[in-house]
Amino acid sequence: MSEQADNRAPYAQIAAHYAELITSGELVPGSLLPSIKNLAQEWKVSTATAEKALRKLRTEGLVRGIHGIGTEVLDRPSPMSSGSQRQDRGRRSGSSWGSGERSDSHQAAVVPAPVDVAGALDIAPGSEVIRRRRVYRDRHGIVAHSTSWIPVRYGRLIPQLMESDRLTSGTSLQLIAQATGHPITHRIDTASARLLTPEDARLLELDPAHPPADPVVVMTAKFVDSESNVVEYGVDLGGPGRTWRTESEVTP
Repeated sequence: MSEQADNRAPYAQIAAHYAELITSGELVPGSLLPSIKNLAQEWKVSTATAEKALRKLRTEGLVRGIHGIGTEVLDRPSPMSSGSQRQDRGRRSGSSWGSGERSDSHQAAVVPAPVDVAGALDIAPGSEVIRRRRVYRDRHGIVAHSTSWIPVRYGRLIPQLMESDRLTSGTSLQLIAQATGHPITHRIDTASARLLTPEDARLLELDPAHPPADPVVVMTAKFVDSESNVVEYGVDLGGPGRTWRTESEVTP
C-alpha cells in the first residue's frame, strides 16, 4: 500500500483510526474507547475535536455512548462499497479493500456477454468478454460478490486480466489506462435492491434452494475513458444484511 499524506481533518483521522480497529476486530464489541479527555491528550487535539471524532463514530453506527460509562464498540456488519468507491480507495491508497476486508475466490474467464452486460459495454450480445470475479469478506462474512466485465480486446493488451489471480500491479482500470494511453474520465453508478435468485444465492455461498427472503443491495458502475469507450462494467452483489452508505462534506 502506498504511503500518502493524510490531509483529512484531525477529528476524521482519529475516527478513521478507531474505525479500522473496530472493523478489523482488534477492538471487539463491548470494548470501551478512551474518554474525550484521554483522546485529546493522546492525539494532542482539543476536547472539542476529540468529541467530534467520537460523534462521527456514533453516526457511522460503530459505537454508542453510555451515560456514566463511556463509548462502547458495537457489533454491526460494515456497509458494502460500490465499484466507484473501491476505485477511489485504490487511487488514494493502492488498495480497494475497505477497513477489515480481504478478497478471495478470484476467478477470470472469457465468456459470451449476457444481454445486460452487452448493453452496458456497447457490444453485441454473445460477444466474448472477460469476466473477473472475487468475493469481499470481513469478520462478519461476505460483504459483496463483485464481478468486473471487460471487453476482451483489453485482455489481448493485458494478458493478466484473463488470469485467475488477484491483480497486484494496479487495478484493472489503471492497467487499461496505462496500456491504451486513454485515462478513465467518468463513471456511471446505479444502486438498487432485488430479491436473490438461485444464482445470486450460489455466488453469496447460500443455499440456492432457500435464499433469504429479504432483498439485497446491487451496485453497478460503468467506467468510460477519454475516447468514450466503455472499458469496464462492474456489478457488486451485497451480502444479506449489508447496507450501502456514502458520505460527503456539506458546505454551509
